[in-house]
This record gives sequence, C-alpha cells and structure tokens, in this order.
Amino acid sequence: MFELRCTVRNCLHPLHQRDGGLFCDAGHHFDRAKEGYWSLLQPQDRKSKNPGDTDAAVLARHRWLGRGHAAGLIDAIRPWINESRGSAADAPRTIDLGCGEGSFGPALFADEAAGYCGIDLSKRAIKMAARSWRPGTWVLANADRELPAADASVDRVLSLFGRRPVQEIHRVLKPGAVCIVAVPGEADLIELREQVQQAGHRRSRWEMVVDEMKTVGMEFSIHQAWQQTVQLDADAIADALAMTYRGVRHSQAGRLEGVTEMQVTLAADLIRFHRPVRTPPRPIQYRSRKL
Repeated sequence: MFELRCTVRNCLHPLHQRDGGLFCDAGHHFDRAKEGYWSLLQPQDRKSKNPGDTDAAVLARHRWLGRGHAAGLIDAIRPWINESRGSAADAPRTIDLGCGEGSFGPALFADEAAGYCGIDLSKRAIKMAARSWRPGTWVLANADRELPAADASVDRVLSLFGRRPVQEIHRVLKPGAVCIVAVPGEADLIELREQVQQAGHRRSRWEMVVDEMKTVGMEFSIHQAWQQTVQLDADAIADALAMTYRGVRHSQAGRLEGVTEMQVTLAADLIRFHRPVRTPPRPIQYRSRKL
C-alpha cells in the first residue's frame, strides 16, 4: 500500500495500517470505507456538502472512458510512464491527482499497484475507483490544500485534466522525479463547441501550465500534442456535455436537440516536468598564506 501521511491540521505524522485502519503516532485514526478507499478529508477541506465533481459529471465521464475514447491518449502517455520507472526494486510511488472514477490507474500502472495512489475530492468518483481496482490506494482528500504524502517521497505525480496544486506537487516529488500534466488542447471538442456556442473559441493552455509550474522551481522537459477524431452518437454527445459542464453552463445546449451523431475532434496537450536535482554547494576552502 502507498504510504500516506496524516491530514489532521498540524500533524503530518506517517500513517500506519493495522486492525483494518490507519493510525498515526499522535493517535489519529482513519477507517477504511467498505468500498475500499480511505477518507482523509478534514472539515476545513469542504466548501460544500458535496465537494468535487457532480455525480452526473462523474458518471458521464465513466461512460465516456468506457467507450474507449481515451485509449489513444493512454498510449501516448505510456512511454513517459515507462521512461520514469527507473531501476528501483520497489514499485515507484505515483500520485494521480483528480483520479476521478479510476480508469487511468489500472490502464497505466497495472504492474505498480503497490506504489499507486489516486486522490479525488468526489466521493462518488473515489467509490467507483476503489470498487473497480482494489490493489490501488484510493484516497478521498482535497489535493488543493495538502497532499497526504511526505516531503520528497514520490517518484511521479500525474494531473490528467485534474487539479495542479503546484506547491504541493513540488513538495512531495523527489529530486529528479517527474510530473506529467494533460490539459485539453485548443481543438478539443471544437465541433461540439461550435454547435453549442455558435463560436468555437480555441484556447491553448499548455504554455500557461509551464509558467505556473516554473514558479515553484519545476523544470519543463517536453510538450506533446495529441489529437484524434471520433464519431459520437447522441448518448456520447450528451456525456461529452455533461462531463465538461458545458451542458449545465450553456442554455444553448438546446441547439443539439435532434443531432443524432457528430464527428468530433479530441485533443490534449501533454506536458512533462521534473523536479531539479540540486547539486550541494561546494564547501568554502580557506587557504592560509604567509604575511
């Protein structure tokens, strides 16, 4: 199991598993939910009664991924995962931020379950994730506040269309460790957006992500654009709207009534960063000289 850290305010002790629960040396205790996840969410982490993605968005994304629409994206990310494995005997420690309903975990880390931790703020999402892949460690927590991992203890952080708490990402990564980020590309669902909004605004986000990560000292390694075209039926179109909130945000969604199929572009920008390995400063050597 992925080694976690206590999330009680000002505690930060490691959590140890025993008697079916997690305990820290300060006496704090967390039970495992029957679905198999750990709730490390604290009262101050909640901004609403149901934080995180709505149930409708979680279920729509689950159906979308179940259709295989992310298969090409997973294939594009996998070489970066393989490159970052290193030569360690134990499974690399990976945090998947905003893991959602858990599809990316087993798809990318099936042979590294002992080192995998998926974190999400949606209870519905984390329940689905824990049920679908028991070997992984699944945590209900607010990643924006604090990640439940010790300083410099993680080999990889993934943020695939999820949160990016840059300070926390930098804190938990080991020197030389990597962070892989995916954000929607400027052409993502462009045909759908043009139909709904009557204006397909193209917006490139990846340069902003690079600037954001650089503020905490992360170094940019590589950017890769991924894109493919898929044919969507009416149900898939509805799920695409629901999982991205466009169906809720735009009353123009009625413009899709009667549309039974549509060819749509899927696009993402993949960005890889690493935490620099700082070379310790050389000690100052004082030389005596004769006066």
